[in-house]
This record gives sequence, structure tokens and C-alpha cells, in this order.
Amino acid sequence: MIDSFELNDFVVMKKPHACGTNQWQIIRTGADVKIKCCECSRIVMLDREAFMKNAKKRVLKEGGK
Repeated sequence: MIDSFELNDFVVMKKPHACGTNQWQIIRTGADVKIKCCECSRIVMLDREAFMKNAKKRVLKEGGK
């Protein structure tokens, strides 16, 4: 579970996506959080509570971003 996040952060979710990766990019925040799969670019929208519960940690993308 993560305590804070910002737009364009990369997060690792608890369960992997159907394509096999569990790394996502946050592309919208608010009452709902929109995330994009880093492998297949699928976009999913979760309510903030579900996102906070299912997000494991924030990660750094290659190159220090």
C-alpha cells in the first residue's frame, strides 16, 4: 500500500495484468485514478480507495525518471 503518488509516477500493483506485467503509469488523478499498463498500454480507471489498496509501491523508471 502506498501513501502518496503524483501524476506520471510509476507504480507496482499487487496483481499482475493479463499481459504479465504489474507495472503501471499514473495518467490521471482525482476521485478516480487512471493508470496505463507499461507493457501493453491498456488503460484502467479505479476509484482512489481501490487504487490505494491495490498499489504496492512507487518505482523509478530507467534513467532516474
